[in-house]
Amino acid sequence: MTAQYQRELDVALSAVRQASVICRSVQAGIAPDALEKNDRSPVTVADYASQAVICRALGASFPDDPVIGEEDSSELRNADHSDFLSRVTSEVRSAGIDATDQDICSWIDVGSSKRYATRFWTLDPIDGTKGFLRGEQYAISLSLLIEGRIEVAALACPNLPPAHQEGIDADLCTARRGRSGQISVDPFLISETGVLFFAVRRHGSRAEPLDCPGESIAVAVSEASCSRDARLCESVESGHSSHQQSAQVAERLQITREPVRLDSQAKYGVVARGAADIYLRLPTRKDYNEKIWDHAGGVLVVEEAGGRVTDVSGRPLEFQHGFELSANRGVVVTNGVLHDEVIRALRETGV
Repeated sequence: MTAQYQRELDVALSAVRQASVICRSVQAGIAPDALEKNDRSPVTVADYASQAVICRALGASFPDDPVIGEEDSSELRNADHSDFLSRVTSEVRSAGIDATDQDICSWIDVGSSKRYATRFWTLDPIDGTKGFLRGEQYAISLSLLIEGRIEVAALACPNLPPAHQEGIDADLCTARRGRSGQISVDPFLISETGVLFFAVRRHGSRAEPLDCPGESIAVAVSEASCSRDARLCESVESGHSSHQQSAQVAERLQITREPVRLDSQAKYGVVARGAADIYLRLPTRKDYNEKIWDHAGGVLVVEEAGGRVTDVSGRPLEFQHGFELSANRGVVVTNGVLHDEVIRALRETGV
């Protein structure tokens, strides 16, 4: 793609692929009733293991770079959680990495920074907890920021189908439970092995099959210019984004299609490759600040694909304030052409 930041990009892509192997292994073993039983342990194991292997790679290649991540090892170091730590270590070893319990905790803590630096990485080891537990969409997002600008992004979406099979009007990437309670996944959704999006600033966005390094293609947002025909996606969980307000905006834009709901930063990937035109993440609480790891990777992928990302007021997202987007409210992602119209609709509906 480019000689600039090539080493950073190579390390990031390798790390998120390795994390994807672990996450897939854990997800494959989730019991069908995990959500009903409120058993979040599988996603927590995968979360810690994913952060451990990614931070291991970053620490080895860029030891001076802080990493702003979601997790730290304080819970794992508690003697009462020794069995849990053993599960995390086992998953990492199963991926071919020799590790002790102490190694795991040390690697995780590489990603425990929460302060802004002139150069740092931000990591979401599993974005889309509920999607992961449902056997649906989740993402692994890693990006490098320098002086507050996202320069490199790697966004792995292990369950996202290839673009030519996506079918935005379908229930995107939904695993279905049969009468027996077992998860039966639509073959449409598993016909390929997932998608890895990546971008370097000023050098465009690309995507490749997650298990086929080097077979990438350029991705570009849609050219849709009529809001009435726009395809809108949003979060599955209403606690993450106000569905009611999204519906008001859609009505204002005269959008007639039902919104497609899927978890995680996979929504950024869907917009980046033109399968959706608008992604809205609208505030549900006045006191909530978005976390930078929930957006940074996806933002660069969309922008380098020709799209636009702002907050609900049309202001660029600011990544200079530690681990939160404290200067912004909500997130609006579009193909660029429709952006001003969406911002105007948000203003007119009072969002």
